[in-house]
Amino acid sequence: MVCLGNICRSPLAEGILKAKLPNTTAVTVDSAGTAAYHLGKTPDPRSIAIARTHGIDITQLRGRQFEVKDFDDFDLIYAMDTSNFKHIIALSRTDEDRLKVNLILNELTPGEDLSVPDPYYGGDQGFKNVYDMLDKACDRILEKLI
Repeated sequence: MVCLGNICRSPLAEGILKAKLPNTTAVTVDSAGTAAYHLGKTPDPRSIAIARTHGIDITQLRGRQFEVKDFDDFDLIYAMDTSNFKHIIALSRTDEDRLKVNLILNELTPGEDLSVPDPYYGGDQGFKNVYDMLDKACDRILEKLI
């Protein structure tokens, strides 16, 4: 799960998908940002709050930057928006790397290349809207994984 700063959308997506996975599933879910703005920081308090209202604790997550090694470590890489998608693709080394990357909302609306809006400047309602989008997308991802 990749967004810009790894404090709003991507840690929320990570927390949602982890919460949906059965404990017996050997799937690793992680998140990162394409920028190094918030390395080592906790998620935005509004992401923490909206996750908590759904019984999900993301307070242990820490911001990290996406790196080329992530192509080796993960089979699926979901970008939250087209800008971050392009940034990830620019770091890819091979067609195999590029095939791992998709926009997360393409799970709901294949091929439409819609972006999850960045809620950072959008207030609490923006975080609720983002949660709802990511929750639905993670349901589809879960279907693929199990």
